[in-house]
Amino acid sequence: MGRTADVFDAGPGRVLRRYKLDGYDASYEAKVMRHVFEHGYPVPQVFAADGPDLVMERVTGPTMLKVLLHQPWRAHQLGGVLADMLQQLHLIEAPSWMPDSLGPGDAVLHLDLHLSNVIMTKRGPVVIDWRNARRGAAMADVANTWLVLATAGRFGQAWWAAGVRSALLRSFLRSFPVEELRSHLPAVASLRAIDTGVEPKDRVAAARLLQRLGCE
Repeated sequence: MGRTADVFDAGPGRVLRRYKLDGYDASYEAKVMRHVFEHGYPVPQVFAADGPDLVMERVTGPTMLKVLLHQPWRAHQLGGVLADMLQQLHLIEAPSWMPDSLGPGDAVLHLDLHLSNVIMTKRGPVVIDWRNARRGAAMADVANTWLVLATAGRFGQAWWAAGVRSALLRSFLRSFPVEELRSHLPAVASLRAIDTGVEPKDRVAAARLLQRLGCE
């Protein structure tokens, strides 16, 4: 069971994701997932959406975070996988019904693509949790992932001090223009600052990162 949703068995090959958020309607998330699925992006197939309930394909495997916890020597490889998942996504044009966020652009933005939202299945990585998806500038989405990886406390276990987080970030960032990403960090941090799902200590860590990078 998660913080925002509970997951139940819904029959062979299916699960029911029931959101615990007041008034949440899963139909938008389902529509986004169907759009990227039709363009060949690796997401669970959606079968139905009704109010807070989302019935979708069961995907089996550990999260990328769990893989990294058990195999920290794969940090460099997994950073590259995350970068590739974003690059693939941003090749998909966002439909007009998706609301804009974080500046002009026509790419589909996930806006929460991180270690816990990638399932490492036998067929390859599968991306979940699309409720934050928007239309906008691709590099803003990348900057959001950078900020989460660099500051989220749930990725901050003590063993990361050995350099695992640094290796992951170096591998992830080498695929993108870092100076352009830096220009998006203030807007991304502002968006996360009003997200009730973000821990207060993570907001503080994000503010410190921006100050350190000189891009407040």
